[in-house]
Amino acid sequence: MNTAPWRRTHPRSEETERLGLTGLLPPPPVPGLGHDRELLLKQELLRRAVLAESTGHPTTRVSRPRRRLVRIMAPAAACALVVGGVVTVNLADSPGRATTAVTKHGATSGPAATRLLDRVALAAAAAKQPTVRADQFVYIESKVAYAGQSAGGGPVTVAPAHTRQVWLSADGSRSGLLREAGEPDSRLGDDAPAYHLDGRGASPRPSTLHGTDPSIGNPTHAYVASLPTDPDALLKLIRDETRGEGQDPDQRAFTAIGDLLAETWAPPRVSAALYRAAAKIPGVTVVHESSDAAGRQGVAVARTAQGQQTQWVFDRTTYEFLGERTVLTEAGDAGPAGTVLGTSAILTRAAVDRPGETPDQTTA
Repeated sequence: MNTAPWRRTHPRSEETERLGLTGLLPPPPVPGLGHDRELLLKQELLRRAVLAESTGHPTTRVSRPRRRLVRIMAPAAACALVVGGVVTVNLADSPGRATTAVTKHGATSGPAATRLLDRVALAAAAAKQPTVRADQFVYIESKVAYAGQSAGGGPVTVAPAHTRQVWLSADGSRSGLLREAGEPDSRLGDDAPAYHLDGRGASPRPSTLHGTDPSIGNPTHAYVASLPTDPDALLKLIRDETRGEGQDPDQRAFTAIGDLLAETWAPPRVSAALYRAAAKIPGVTVVHESSDAAGRQGVAVARTAQGQQTQWVFDRTTYEFLGERTVLTEAGDAGPAGTVLGTSAILTRAAVDRPGETPDQTTA
């Protein structure tokens, strides 16, 4: 049985236990409150409950030291996305090697992860999101950091974090655009070559950003919007479509869901189903202290496989998805345990009418 360190050194008081149990119950009805106000009260109760689990103390607001922890951003955790023939591996956001302690003591598993993901799903389902028309583009702006590795292997070299903007055709019928600071624009579409690196030392595998049919690994917004909202059916679909793609089946499913969260703009009900599907994957844990590429601190849902831990970072108050982070849990060619292998932070998601257009340029 996994026991968090604070449970051994700080016995829970009766009041703390009461608060913890309260977090498992729905809030009582409040006469005279509208639906929106009742939802806000419920989210506040859930926020306090998760803070109690993270600290082991009653939920009074306490300032926490901010740590500049960085993590991964791209679609494949520990794999590289290559556009225009350039091979990169996602890594930390400052020059040199970034490291952070990775131990079992910072995480709890099982019911804690299920409860957190349920709260995240509740917040996602209540989010307001405009309808994206088929002729529009999904715009995602993020802060990312990459690190490269020489062909001969050895420790990774970390580059500073930079802005990444991507415009993806909602129905996949038109070419999109990828714009990264310091790099020429890359056209995304059937005519734009892309190469995926399946592992360190592997040969680049040619593919295209969009095949003939959209799928979990090659999604359009229209495809994502059509996904099942039943978590069991959704997880089965993800497992079926990612079969045979390397790693273990549970990690493949976790990675695929993370890619959809980071690189698409799923409708609220689909987002909620993705989080609830992730809660059904064995080995998912909670990391109580994490942060994204923008330095925003939060609580994370994580899974460890093949010596790497991938974290999805969420705001502690709103449960909004902030970004991803990946670190080594075992020493290897890339660096010692604790080396940050990549980082991202989602800054903006919106629907725009053409590639290159940003939300502040969109006219009504």
